[in-house]
Amino acid sequence: MTAFNVVRFKVKAGMEDIFLDAHRNIAAAWPGMRHANIVKTGEGRYCIIVEWESMEALAAARPQMIATLDSFREALEDLGGGLGVTDPVAGSVVLSLK
Repeated sequence: MTAFNVVRFKVKAGMEDIFLDAHRNIAAAWPGMRHANIVKTGEGRYCIIVEWESMEALAAARPQMIATLDSFREALEDLGGGLGVTDPVAGSVVLSLK
């Protein structure tokens, strides 16, 4: 069953290229990924939305996702509220629309 994960980030001023460059080659590094989009949601604020073959594929790719995060972690600001530098959620698709 298809799964998605969504992660919010706040990128430090002037470090957007580091953040985006870290994601340019994730297709090869994250097996099981079908598609990914990075959306700019505000000044320095981004969200990545990734489609996976399954929750199992998503779980298996976590070490690669963490390695990618570690490559640009210094470019992120704390989101506050005890979240740290990321706000991730994930789950299986329960309703798919066009």
